[in-house]
Amino acid sequence: MKKLFFLAAFAVFGLSTMNAQDFNVGVSAALPMGDAGDITTFGVNLDVNYLWEVSDDFSAGIATGYQHYFGDEVSETFLGQTVTFEYDDFGFLPIAAAGRFNVSEEFTLGADLGYAVGLSPDGNDGGFYYAPKVQYGVSESLDIVLSYKGISNDGSFDALSLGVEFGL
Repeated sequence: MKKLFFLAAFAVFGLSTMNAQDFNVGVSAALPMGDAGDITTFGVNLDVNYLWEVSDDFSAGIATGYQHYFGDEVSETFLGQTVTFEYDDFGFLPIAAAGRFNVSEEFTLGADLGYAVGLSPDGNDGGFYYAPKVQYGVSESLDIVLSYKGISNDGSFDALSLGVEFGL
């Protein structure tokens, strides 16, 4: 119980000392591509990052979140027999380093690189995580984000994502 209390106090203290403009939360819809598009229909993503200003035009930090892709039902015909495969949903927890370069006041180029932990289904081992992105600043605290998210491990799980990011 003491460990849980200490962890909660540490988290509250850590969040209370953050600079509000450097903490971002995003939500997006994702269109699975390639192999992922064969076994999933669409996805939803929650992205969280904390960035430190390195220079006027560059920020670096950490990123995490949750990615959920909804399984598909696929029918194949073998020797005149139709067989239906039902795929489970896929879940990933990315843990990554983040970098952002401000091209102009409105546009930002960035990338997240790290590892995505596979959460579901069984046998989903996760893998190397990469997410290049382009952001358009609608206001000081709201961006529209287009990204390509990929997870590689003996194959790839890729998706094109479009969403919004809020600066808190």
